[in-house]
Amino acid sequence: MRTLVIGDIHGCSMALRTLLKIVRPGMDDVLVTLGDYVDRGSDSKGVIDILIGLESKTQLKPITGNHEILFLETMAGRIDPHGWLAAGGAETLTSYSGDPKKLTWSDVPLAHIEFLSERCLRYYEDAHHLFVHANANSVYALRDQSDDWLFWTRFSDAFPHVSGKTMICGHTAQKTGLPAVRPFAICIDTWVYGEGWLTCLELETGVIYQANEKGEQRSLQLSELEVISDDGPKY
Repeated sequence: MRTLVIGDIHGCSMALRTLLKIVRPGMDDVLVTLGDYVDRGSDSKGVIDILIGLESKTQLKPITGNHEILFLETMAGRIDPHGWLAAGGAETLTSYSGDPKKLTWSDVPLAHIEFLSERCLRYYEDAHHLFVHANANSVYALRDQSDDWLFWTRFSDAFPHVSGKTMICGHTAQKTGLPAVRPFAICIDTWVYGEGWLTCLELETGVIYQANEKGEQRSLQLSELEVISDDGPKY
């Protein structure tokens, strides 16, 4: 069994399809996706279709990201739609309607709404790792975390968790295209919707697989990356 962790996808279906062809998750594997499936990239609809398809092929653990929260809250009429549209929501609705001049909720399938609202998780945890979208307060168990920590707090505010487990997160885009590594936490949002890559980390081997929207791919070892500490980078 492998544990595979994929960072923020942001509507980049080409990168996701390319990455899945590389790692080929099976029924014995746990595949954790760290949220932000929608917004900014051009094919949020395609990304959700892929994730729903994976539910029958692997042990998918899809974590909610702040952009899924914005999507659902806007749909429910609880936040101003203009703010969401400006933050990548326009690209999301266009992926459903096919026409940027005709943005409507009616094109969003009920199956997609149910997946995002009912089957996505606030967090996931195994024997050695905490999996969250954004961050976790170091002194609270995951079940006691606030939305602010789980979905909105930046990686720079991470501290060693009381459990002693390593935190794997996304949310804070690493514009180097490489994961950010601290002794107690790893951020694998590597800016796929910009000029970066979509990252999959295989925890057992430390192999990092990456793909981008051009269909390009590359890999490296987690041990090759510098570890950031409070005293500055160490190698």
